[in-house]
Amino acid sequence: MGPLNGVKIIEIAGIGPGPFAAMMLADMGADVLRIDRSQSVGMADPNVPSLDFLARGRRSVGVDLKHREGVATVLRLVEQSDVLLEGFRPGVMERLGLGPDACFERNPRLVYGRMTGWGQEGPLAQAAGHDINYIALAGALEGIGRKGEPPCPPLNLVGDFGGGGMVLAYGVACALFERSQSGQGQVVDAAMVDGAAALMTIFHGAQQSGWWHDERGTNMLDTGAHFYDVYETKDGKYVSIGSIEPQFYAELLEKTGLAGESLPSQMDRSGWPGLKARMKEIFMAKTRDEWCEVMEGSDVCFAPVLSMREAPQHPHIEARNTFVEVAGSIQPGPAPRYSRTPVAISGPPPHPGQHTDEALADFGFRAEEIAKLREVGAVK
Repeated sequence: MGPLNGVKIIEIAGIGPGPFAAMMLADMGADVLRIDRSQSVGMADPNVPSLDFLARGRRSVGVDLKHREGVATVLRLVEQSDVLLEGFRPGVMERLGLGPDACFERNPRLVYGRMTGWGQEGPLAQAAGHDINYIALAGALEGIGRKGEPPCPPLNLVGDFGGGGMVLAYGVACALFERSQSGQGQVVDAAMVDGAAALMTIFHGAQQSGWWHDERGTNMLDTGAHFYDVYETKDGKYVSIGSIEPQFYAELLEKTGLAGESLPSQMDRSGWPGLKARMKEIFMAKTRDEWCEVMEGSDVCFAPVLSMREAPQHPHIEARNTFVEVAGSIQPGPAPRYSRTPVAISGPPPHPGQHTDEALADFGFRAEEIAKLREVGAVK
């Protein structure tokens, strides 16, 4: 199933963007084997399905990476794999004996994916950080928020997942394609600070052209415009409006009852504050569902602001099967979709070490070898 069917990936367990990249690749059909710390094995109730959705669709082996035989076990797995993914600070994998050179010696065709916040080199490479720090330094965070208010962290979507895990998955796919031509593996250095900066490309061009103003909350896409914002409704809920194009804006004016009035032109920034105040009053006159009856499906560019609990129940989301149920848990399904190689989640998230014996056997370890590894504590 999926366009990556047959690709074998070793994932050194981590948090956030690394597991998300592995999830993206597993959703596309890759066979991902997760290497969990042996210390984590047995801490969860095996009768209760895991809710770590980022770990879905793969098996788990519990390995002690500080044990000589544990490292040897991973290197043996690398010999038969196409990709290795890791998310430690620079130098950690090398100190464990699992750095790129050691892995390429065993498998020169390996694609070695590295996920960090600051990158493999640079003054901050060894510093701790989180999504909020990476997008701050990349210039992405400063512009997110309303005028007169501090920047607002957009969850951890821009650094961890958009600029991090998704960029790593993309980089791995590109490296696999290149390998099909050269026959050689390589290192993929995915840094969240780089990915977040790449996501800002259009805004750098807009700023240098004079179209984008430095002051937060004064531009068309950052809540400055009355026709691109969220508005509270009578019942305390919200709707989103994105009527950028003139024909869509005309429909917004018609459906809000403003079409017959003498108003400033749409792109006259001096008129935006007054028009925003008018829009706030208008949208407070109806409930969210009432506005859905007026605008949903029209060319206003409208959608209700739904909660995570509400989103799976929306008719459009249901029709596309955007959310799926796996082991009794509702979660977002794989994206994107393919016409010839359909994708699906192959299974629920594993508990650490759930498939140690089974997976090692599939990689050619004999039963007595697995027993010996367990006996010395290299695997669990």
